[in-house]
Amino acid sequence: MNNKVEMLINNIERSIIGKRPVIEKVVCAMLAGGHVLIEDVPGVGKTLLAETLAKSVSGSFGRIQFTPDLMPSDVIGYTVVDINTGKGSYKPGAAMCNFLLADEINRASPKVQSSLLEAMEELQISVDGETHQLPKPFMTLATQNPIETFGTYHLPEAQLDRFMIKISMGYPTVEEETGILLDRLGENPANEVRPVMTAEQ
Repeated sequence: MNNKVEMLINNIERSIIGKRPVIEKVVCAMLAGGHVLIEDVPGVGKTLLAETLAKSVSGSFGRIQFTPDLMPSDVIGYTVVDINTGKGSYKPGAAMCNFLLADEINRASPKVQSSLLEAMEELQISVDGETHQLPKPFMTLATQNPIETFGTYHLPEAQLDRFMIKISMGYPTVEEETGILLDRLGENPANEVRPVMTAEQ
């Protein structure tokens, strides 16, 4: 394994205890320019994994909670018209970052889900006839809860196709859970993450 990749995985593993195979898959997807769908129950470290990955490579991190009342403009941004000049200016949405955590993506309407299709495939956003390039690299890490599906909107095949891999983190073992609890007696481990490389590397 490449030394830089090994160093990156080890850095993430300091916060995500006992999930090295999962970390390796996510890092591989990032290096291949892909996106990841994490399907698991709450509380197993999905958000922490995404945030730690972003911090480890000095990338910008965006998180948006997908809910039934979410609008596409919350994700991709919108145009604001200046009443004095009549000119419009683009206001970025949550997707204008290197690593986007689309939390519980199946809780938002298909209209909102589809707002990510262009971003995930073309690495750009189109708003009111103008195209805005996303920062590189751009990676979407979406989560969904597989056991509470009432009132959710299943991802269509066209959107599932945008994800390179679908993974599950799983519950930690008793030993791992003890280590996690002891590790969190002090400060949140995500606050202690330091970059080991830049996103461009």
